[in-house]
Amino acid sequence: MKVSKRLKEIPPYLFAEIDRKIEEKRERGVDVISFGVGDPDLPTPSQIVKVLQREAENPNNHRYPSYQGMPLFREAVSSWLRERFGLDFDPEREIIALLGTKEGLFHCPLAFMDQGDTALVPDPAYPVYGRAVHFCNASQVRFPLKEEDGFLPDLSAIPEDTWLKTEMIFLNYPNNPTTAVADLSFFDEIVEYSHRYDFIIVHDAAYSEITYDGYVSPSLLQVAGAKDTSLEFHSLSKTCNMTGWRIGFAAGGADLIESFGKIKTNIDSGVFNAVQHAAISALENSRDIAADNCRIYQRRRDLLIEALRDVGWRVTPPKATLYVWMSVPGGYDSASFARELLEEADIVVVPGSAYGEYGEGFVRFSLTLPDQRLEEGVRRIREAFS
Repeated sequence: MKVSKRLKEIPPYLFAEIDRKIEEKRERGVDVISFGVGDPDLPTPSQIVKVLQREAENPNNHRYPSYQGMPLFREAVSSWLRERFGLDFDPEREIIALLGTKEGLFHCPLAFMDQGDTALVPDPAYPVYGRAVHFCNASQVRFPLKEEDGFLPDLSAIPEDTWLKTEMIFLNYPNNPTTAVADLSFFDEIVEYSHRYDFIIVHDAAYSEITYDGYVSPSLLQVAGAKDTSLEFHSLSKTCNMTGWRIGFAAGGADLIESFGKIKTNIDSGVFNAVQHAAISALENSRDIAADNCRIYQRRRDLLIEALRDVGWRVTPPKATLYVWMSVPGGYDSASFARELLEEADIVVVPGSAYGEYGEGFVRFSLTLPDQRLEEGVRRIREAFS
């Protein structure tokens, strides 16, 4: 069987490989605790589930949905953006529903990039950004996110000739995997660059509502002029424990949304209306849901951080996201330390090198496992490495 060249050129998807390694251990009877994939273990709140159950029984919802998203859903998104960030977005022309942000991020470059065009992609980064550019037959230039810079890009270090040929840049704050956060002054700087060099900013804001210690994440779209050059992607997956529901949205200038929408009409047929109705309930209650979730994740974060520090490892408590990004101890690289944790403590973490060259020297722990399992994982760390 022949497969495409583009498919041959990409490695297996990161988390599929993690699942395979876990399954190999478990087939040997080993109790493996995974700090790997960031899939919330907390259930979707019952009020959201009840809306889905009710709307799934309505025959009106069994037909094709709107490509752009139900007007009611887009109006709910517009209200949420206004209440959360003080933003005014036209629900008709400046918002589009997504089958989860992963789908949206992957398909977005198809609307704006051709073969030979260039996108700037952070390193380390969620793998989907680079894969999306690759599937467009476009080129990517990786720019480093370094610890000494707070894992923010040094825009001035990117050469002028690179900026001149850039069509798109991917950003993600709060950041996966580094857990870094960005303030409005950074967003203001990148928006100024986007106007100067005429490129599109694709901002993945999936973790904007998972924050700790009083930190509140801003939106890129709060910057004056951002709407003209930017698309911001939001997800209900992490905020409201809805990873399996596949629902999110993008907001941006009308011309950008229109172009993106033309791609989506040729790829998918929209989000099931019953799921959109449930998502409206999620948006209306997202502040309380996120606050409850963050209390749980912050408690888990603190427990894990304490254990990691107790065995002498260097780690900074994150202000946001579902993760802890830790420097590996001396004598290890990312992969060898991940193997050591698996062999000595039957614990799975993600080596930072899986996210790119500049992820080397770090590993990522996820906080999305039940308290009892996290506590057992912490016990194993102390036992194996103290």
